[in-house]
Amino acid sequence: MPRSHPATESLQNYFVPLCHCKSRSIGRQKYSSVKASICLALFQVVSLGLFAQQFKPGLPGMAPTKWISYRNVHAPGRVYQGVSGNSSRYTLEECYVKAYIPVAIKSRFALAVAPYYRSENFEIKGTGAYAGEQLSTWNLRSVGLDIKSLICLDSAFWMINTANISKSGNVTGTSLANVPLTYTISSVFMKRRSPDTEMGIGIMVNKSNNFLVLPVFVYNHNFSTRTGVEITLPHKVAWRYNLSSSDIFYIKSEANTRSYFLPQLTSDDHDVFRRIDVDMGIAYNRSFTSFMGAELFAGYRKNLSTRLPGTVIAVQNSGCFVTFDLYLKVPERLRLNKRK
Repeated sequence: MPRSHPATESLQNYFVPLCHCKSRSIGRQKYSSVKASICLALFQVVSLGLFAQQFKPGLPGMAPTKWISYRNVHAPGRVYQGVSGNSSRYTLEECYVKAYIPVAIKSRFALAVAPYYRSENFEIKGTGAYAGEQLSTWNLRSVGLDIKSLICLDSAFWMINTANISKSGNVTGTSLANVPLTYTISSVFMKRRSPDTEMGIGIMVNKSNNFLVLPVFVYNHNFSTRTGVEITLPHKVAWRYNLSSSDIFYIKSEANTRSYFLPQLTSDDHDVFRRIDVDMGIAYNRSFTSFMGAELFAGYRKNLSTRLPGTVIAVQNSGCFVTFDLYLKVPERLRLNKRK
């Protein structure tokens, strides 16, 4: 295994002389200092993308790594019933923003952190019901940090470690400082068995309102240059068809869990709103340029479990959904700028 990647060295040879250029005046020195900072930041971002694309597990044809992403989800037609016995229909809207920041980049190791922010709101259809009045006042927010590290054990064997630390709760009349801290930690060993197949096994530990330990299994396989499967249990199962180098079609199923603490204003106790859903449908991923893309995912969201506070009852918590994801990635022309 080489000590440094050729593409990384190429960018180093390009950016270092540029960042250390000298100026002939005080004004030009200030300009050069600003330019050097910009170049250094860009180099860090590009280096992370180079490491991720060249050294991380992944097969040809898979979707590009997302550097900065924005997601919006609409799930209409959900019905809740309150203590009065009346029901209210609502649409759940979720907004999510996440950005990766490189921390360490070595020949066999990379570390990145990603702060993120999520908001969920209930748009109530109709008026008067207790459940509607209660849920419509919730302002569910989640703030957290993803930490990811990748260790190259050899050219076809990796160890991937992830950690998530977050605070999630209803901020109506209070703040996230008053809700407990939750975390998820996982570790997976990945092995590329052939140019078209890779497998992995690991473990995941989660601590929110309870403690959970689950096994993790990863299997990626390309049947041809256009088709393949991507499996990450217990999160995702997907069949992929590459329409072109910039267009990807998926039939997939993804599980997602949301847990929010609901602080009680009259005591230090917390109620919990928790749900486990499986999104099943069709997705289309499109790269518009070398650094920007989007994905549209629509289908049926099946609720597996819901925990609600007090006497609120979920009458209908499954139905259709639409997800739109806009993201930025490292430009392809920079990823392919290898030293000759």
